[in-house]
Amino acid sequence: MGYKDELQKYAELLIKVGLNVQKGEPVYIQATIESNQFVHLLVEEAYKAGAEDVKVNYSDDRLSQLKYQYESEAFFEDVKQYVVDERMDYLNRKAAFLSVVSSSPDNLKDADPKKISKAMSATGKALKDYMVAVQSDQMSWCVAAYPSEGWAKMMFPDLDADEAFNKLLETILKTVRVDDTDPINAWKKHDKRLHEKANYLNSKKYKALHYTSEGTDLTIDLPKGQYWSGASSINSKGNSFVANMPTEEVFTAPHKNGVNGTVKNTLPLSYSGNIIDDFSITFKDGEVVDYHAGVGEDILKSILETDEGARRLGEVALVPVDSPISNMNTLFYNTLFDENASCHIALGSAYAFCIEGGKEMSPEELTENGLNDSTTHVDFMIGSKDLSIDGILEDGTTEPVFRNGNWAF
Repeated sequence: MGYKDELQKYAELLIKVGLNVQKGEPVYIQATIESNQFVHLLVEEAYKAGAEDVKVNYSDDRLSQLKYQYESEAFFEDVKQYVVDERMDYLNRKAAFLSVVSSSPDNLKDADPKKISKAMSATGKALKDYMVAVQSDQMSWCVAAYPSEGWAKMMFPDLDADEAFNKLLETILKTVRVDDTDPINAWKKHDKRLHEKANYLNSKKYKALHYTSEGTDLTIDLPKGQYWSGASSINSKGNSFVANMPTEEVFTAPHKNGVNGTVKNTLPLSYSGNIIDDFSITFKDGEVVDYHAGVGEDILKSILETDEGARRLGEVALVPVDSPISNMNTLFYNTLFDENASCHIALGSAYAFCIEGGKEMSPEELTENGLNDSTTHVDFMIGSKDLSIDGILEDGTTEPVFRNGNWAF
């Protein structure tokens, strides 16, 4: 494995900053088998940080393809109880959860969309309690990435397999600031900058945001008590963690019944091993009333049919086009990276901490306060160099938040 020193720094960064592992804390890692050498570094760093019971749950892209090819449609209608029990056991013991994304974005392009839809719906329902815990910051969790050959070749088709893999690895390491002489200190500075933007937005308490760009004219109402977040969060034990590495976003939750207008995507969406692109979605009173996609419309349809909440928004996130990942001018075909190069919104569930006191609210109370509930959460990118966003104050006056795709303050 090349890049030994850089990968060691990356593993240390994810364990010490991403998860901020505490002494005696269990750790649950999800990763593909292709990333096993990097996972070895992660596990060792977790133990060195004082973790106990470090569990690795591996997946295999080829096995996933075979499962979707040969299993019946009925097979995907439920999730085995032992899968749920294992996840909930670690959740109940306040484990820290790390997901290492590696799969090729089009790994399941040949799979039956009906099987994918049933599998995603069943997983969402079976792991709903886990998802609620994640979205209320009950424990530390982090999503990061490591290359796979398929993903690397999709991004850099003109390079041979090894060159493409190394190119993607170099790019990932740069996005998480491992190229800095002190990555951990660099993240502390970055965290402070994002919190400054969030604090400004929290001081404004906008009633709504109005988005305009080519193909987009959308108004998003914000709930009373809205809370903007950026970079690090605090879990139920009072410890900080960073949920996404990399991250460049500042985000909150929209009001589930207050989204009106049409929005067009600006980057492809990779979802469950498929690509969705050239799509637009129209909302009325918060609900999707029309949609079209030039690529992957059947997959988009399956997302919207996951449950009632999948047809409403659960997140609104602001990311300037003049930011480190955006300035790479690289399409990752991966939401973890592409959403941090572009303003985005998400269909599905809202994060409880995006409203004041939300972490202590019941699901019913969150709904009463305007936050959306769903078993899915799918981000898609809408930022561009011609995007303008106006903040609408309680008295109806407006002021610029974004101009030409960048912060206006």
